[in-house]
Amino acid sequence: MARLIIAIVLCLVSLLVVFKAPTNFFWRVAVAVTEFPYIPLLVCLIFFTWCLKAQHYKLFTLSITAIAIIIYSLPIIMAYHRGNKAQLEMSTVFPAPTKRESKAPFSFWTMFTGIGIKEIRPEVLLYKKMPNLNLNIDFYRTSIKEKAPCVIIIHGGSWREGDSKQLPDLNSILANKGYHVAAMNYRLAPKYKFPAPLEDTKEVISYLTQHASELNIDTSNFVLLGRSAGGQIALLAAYTFKDSRIKGVISFYAPADMAWGATIKSNKLVLDVDNVYKDYLGGLIADVPEIYEQSTARNFVDKNSTPTLLIHGPSDALVSYYHSERLEEELVKNKVPYYFLDLPWATHGCDYNINGPSGQLSTYAIEQFLKTVTQ
Repeated sequence: MARLIIAIVLCLVSLLVVFKAPTNFFWRVAVAVTEFPYIPLLVCLIFFTWCLKAQHYKLFTLSITAIAIIIYSLPIIMAYHRGNKAQLEMSTVFPAPTKRESKAPFSFWTMFTGIGIKEIRPEVLLYKKMPNLNLNIDFYRTSIKEKAPCVIIIHGGSWREGDSKQLPDLNSILANKGYHVAAMNYRLAPKYKFPAPLEDTKEVISYLTQHASELNIDTSNFVLLGRSAGGQIALLAAYTFKDSRIKGVISFYAPADMAWGATIKSNKLVLDVDNVYKDYLGGLIADVPEIYEQSTARNFVDKNSTPTLLIHGPSDALVSYYHSERLEEELVKNKVPYYFLDLPWATHGCDYNINGPSGQLSTYAIEQFLKTVTQ
C-alpha cells in the first residue's frame, strides 16, 4: 500500500508539468519539476525498479509510476522539438550577421554538465544617490578590447522586492560572449510608485552613456532585458523613450497589458494581483484607470518600435501567458520585428536554472537576438 501511495503522489506532482500551479507553494514546486526534470525522472525510475518486487497492487503501482515518468519527461522532449523550431524561425526573423554556432539550442547532457562559462564578478557602480537610498548597478565587464554593446538587466519581484543580484548566471554568459551587462536596481513599491522605475531606467542609460569611455561601452548599442515586473519596465521604456540607442528589448514573462491584467480574475493563492498593482500604481484600476493605461506597454507599440524578443510559457500561474499574446498582436499589426519563444512546459521563473530546458532555449534565443540587433 505504501508503494501505491508514493506512486500516486509522484503522479500528482507530475501534473504541475501540464497544469498551472494552484498555490504559490506549488508554483515553486512547478519550477523545480519542469526545470530540473531529470531529478523527479530519476526518482521515478528508481521507484519503478523497486516496485517490480511489490507483492500487492503491483500492476496498478507500476502503471501510475509509468505515467509519471512520461509526464516528467515532457519538458525534455518538448525542449528538443521547440529548440529545433526556434533555430529555424529565428534564422528567418533575426538572421545573425555572423556564422551561426553549430551547437544545438538544447542538449540533454548540458543539464548535468552546465553550459561551461567563466564566472564574471561585477563591479558595483553608484548611479543615483538619494537621502535614504543609494541605487547601484552591477556591471559585468566583457573582456573584449573594442567598445561593446551593453545589455541592461531589470530584475523582477512584483515591483516591490528583488535586486540586481537576481539570476546572475545569464549575466556572466553574456559577458563571456562579448556584451557588457548592467544589472540595475530601481526604486521599489509601495514607497515608490510608477513611473519611478521607468525614470530610474532612463537615468541608468544616461549614467552608462556619461561613463562610456571608462566602461568601454558602445553607446549606440543598448538592449533592455527584464524579467516579470522588470519586463514591464523594460518594454515600456523601450517603446516610450523613443531612443535610437536602444536596439532591442527582451521580455521574460512580463505583464505587458496592465489595464487588461487588472480586469481578469486571478488566483489569490498564487499571487494577489490587486494588492501588487495597487502598491505599484497607487490604486485599483477603478480608482486610477489612466495610470493603468500609461503603464501598459502594449499601448505604445507603433511601426517604429524596438525589435522585441518575448519569452513566456502558458503554464505561468503568476503572469498570464495572454499578456505576451496580446503584445504579440500589436507587434504583428505594426510590423515590428519580433520573436515569441513560447515554451509549452514553462511557468513563471522558468529561467531559474540556466542549464534547464527553458534556461538553455532562452539563452540561445537571447544570443541570436543580440547578434542581430547589435551588429
